[in-house]
Amino acid sequence: MNRINDTITAISTANGAGGIGVIRISGEQAFFIADRIFRSVSGKTVIEMKGYTASYGYVYDDDDKIDEVVLTVFRKPHSYTGEDVVEISCHGGLFVTKQVLRAVIHHGGVPAMAGEFTQRAFLNGKMDLSEAEAVMDIISAKGKTESRTALACREGKISREIFHINDLLVHCASHLSAWADYPEDDIPEVDNHVLKENLVKAKSRIENLLRNYDAGMVIKKGIDTIIVGKPNVGKSTLMNQLTGYEKSIVTDIPGTTRDIIEETVVLGDITLNLSDTAGLRDTDNLVEKIGVEKARQKINTSSLVLAVFDSTQQLDEEDIRLLELIREFPSVAIINKIDGTSRIDMDYIRANMKNIVCISAKNGDGISELVRIIEKITGTSDFDPSVATLTNERQRNCAVKALEALNEAIFSVDTGFTLDATTVSIEDAIQNILEITGERASEVVVQNVFKNFCVGK
Repeated sequence: MNRINDTITAISTANGAGGIGVIRISGEQAFFIADRIFRSVSGKTVIEMKGYTASYGYVYDDDDKIDEVVLTVFRKPHSYTGEDVVEISCHGGLFVTKQVLRAVIHHGGVPAMAGEFTQRAFLNGKMDLSEAEAVMDIISAKGKTESRTALACREGKISREIFHINDLLVHCASHLSAWADYPEDDIPEVDNHVLKENLVKAKSRIENLLRNYDAGMVIKKGIDTIIVGKPNVGKSTLMNQLTGYEKSIVTDIPGTTRDIIEETVVLGDITLNLSDTAGLRDTDNLVEKIGVEKARQKINTSSLVLAVFDSTQQLDEEDIRLLELIREFPSVAIINKIDGTSRIDMDYIRANMKNIVCISAKNGDGISELVRIIEKITGTSDFDPSVATLTNERQRNCAVKALEALNEAIFSVDTGFTLDATTVSIEDAIQNILEITGERASEVVVQNVFKNFCVGK
C-alpha cells in the first residue's frame, strides 16, 4: 500500500513515564495539522515558523486543553525524513503522550508503521539502507564499542567502503563493455593483468568486511556462554559476581542449582548470554540428574564454555572428564578460590587447556583477566569499531554473494574464458554489493529491513 502521500505520526519516545514525551509528525500536511491542535503563547502559527525553531504553547483537541508543550519545526528537505516535520515535546507519561497523539490523528495524522519515519528518510535520499539499519543498532546498543560501531555505520563508513568497491568493479565492467561493444573505435585492448589486479583489490576489500563481521556480531548480539563444573566449585558465586547481584542461590549444600539459570551481562564491551548450570556429578536425585543432563547437552550448543574448578581440591574423575570434553571448544578453565590453599594439579590443566585464569569469585579477584581472555577468544580484543563493519546477516549475505561472483570473474580471467563471461560475473558482483546500501535492493528487501524497527523511528 502506497502511503507516501499520508502525513504520519507516532510517539517517538519510550513507552513509559519520563520527563518528556515526543510526538513526531511528518508529511505534506504536518504544519497544517499542527496548527489545528497547537496554540502558541506568542500567537505565531506553525506555518509561519522557520525551520529549526521552537515555540512554547498548548495542545488542544478542539476546545479540550491537553498539555503545555514545546513545538519544533523542521522544514523539508532539512529534516530527518526529508519531509516537513513537527515534533511536539509534552510532559512524559503514557496518558498525556497518547492524548496528544490522538489529537494529531483526530485532525488528519495517520498512525505511522514500524520504521516508517526512517523508511521515508531512505526513500527521500537522506540515508542509504545500511545507514538506516544502523539507526536501530544505535538504539539497541548495550555497550560503548557496539554504540561506536553503529554510529560509524550511521555516518556512512560502510557506504563509503561499498562506494570504493563498486568504483573498482564499475571501472572494470565499463572497460570490458566498451571494448566489446565498440571494436571499431580506438579503445585500448583489455589488459588481463590490470583487470585481475583490480578484481583482486575489490575481493580483498570484501574479504576485510567479512573478516570483521564475526567479531562485530559478538559485540552486537553477545555470545552464548555456559558456566560448568562440579557442585560447590563456585559457579553460582561467579554468576552472581558477573551479574552484579544474587541471581543464583549460593549455599554449601551440593546440588543447590538444579536447573539452568540464564542472564545477560556486559563484560567490558562483550555481552555474554550466561547460563549457570547444575553441578556435574553422578547423582541418584531424579530432579538433579535432569539438571546435570541439561548442563551436559548445553555445552554442545554454547559458543563459549567457562569451566570452573576448585583450587583447594585435587582433580577427580569428573574434573578430568570435563577437561576432556571441553578442550576442543572455545573455553576457559577458571581456577576458583585462589584465596585458599591450592591443591589442584595446574600442570595437568595447562596440558589440556589453552586459556586459564585464576580468580576468587567471592572477592572478584581476577575478573578483569577473565574479561581479557574472553576478548582474545572471541576476536574482539583487536576489533576497531571505527572501521567499516557489516552489521547483520542481510549485509553479510550480500557480501558473500559478491565475493563468489568475484571469484568466478577472477577464475574466468585466469583460465582464458571469454570476456563476456567475466563481464557477467562482475555485473553480478556489482548487483550484490550495491544491495548492501539499497541502491539495487528490491522493494521486498527494503520492506523486510524496516519491519523490524520500532514505531516512532
